[in-house]
Amino acid sequence: MARRDESVETIQQEMTAFARRARATAARMHPELSLVSYTLLAHLDDQKGCRATDLAAHYLLDKSTVSRQISALEKLGFVERRVDPDDHRVQVLHPTVKGAQMLANVTASRRQAFHERLADWDEEDLDRFASYLLRYNAAQARLG
Repeated sequence: MARRDESVETIQQEMTAFARRARATAARMHPELSLVSYTLLAHLDDQKGCRATDLAAHYLLDKSTVSRQISALEKLGFVERRVDPDDHRVQVLHPTVKGAQMLANVTASRRQAFHERLADWDEEDLDRFASYLLRYNAAQARLG
C-alpha cells in the first residue's frame, strides 16, 4: 500500500475510533441522551431555537428521526415548543432551562476531558491540530 493510502487508512480508523468514543462519552454523561440528541440540543442552543425541519435539513436527517429525537428531549424536559411570533402556524424548538443547564454541564465536562487528553501537547502541536481539523471540516463542508 502506498504511503498516502496508509495515511488515509490510519486517519479513517482513528476518526472512527473518535466517533465511537464520542458516542460512549455522550451515553456516560447522560444515559438517556444519545449523541444525536445532544447534537440537536446543542444546535438549538447555538441558534437560539429553530424548527424541526431546519434541524433535519442542517444535519441531513430524516424528519422522522428528528421527530423521535425531539420527542425524547421533550420527555426529558430539555426542549420546549414555542409558537413563532411571526407565524403562529409554526412551532420553534428551544432548550428549556433544564436542557441548557445539562448542556452547559456536559460541555464543561467534555472541555475538561479534552484539556486532560491534550495536557502534554505543546502550543505548536495544538495549533497545528486545530488548523488541520478546521481545514478538514471546511473541505467536508465544500464537498457536501
